Amino acid sequence: MINLTIIDRDGSRQDLEIPEGINLSLMEVLKASEYDILATCGGMGICATCHVEVLEAPETLPPVNDTELDMLDTLPEAGPNSRLSCQLRVNETLEGAIFKIMGESN
Repeated sequence: MINLTIIDRDGSRQDLEIPEGINLSLMEVLKASEYDILATCGGMGICATCHVEVLEAPETLPPVNDTELDMLDTLPEAGPNSRLSCQLRVNETLEGAIFKIMGESN
């Protein structure tokens, strides 16, 4: 199992256990877990409506690619620990990470 923690916009905190090998993005897992994530582009990384802040992460977290960085640059509330949840694959590299959901809700 892959364990990570999600902090919602209201400050509520939930630990998630996700089966290994699920082959989903963090955005897909958040939507399946009934978090209010817009994801208007369906995970293409071109709308930034699945913005999360990485509060704690292992060193193994994959780096931000140029496309994701360009999209994050359009967000006024984006910071150095911002990521698009659609660009993070849920696998062992996310073990122990803590993410805060940012941006607008539906």
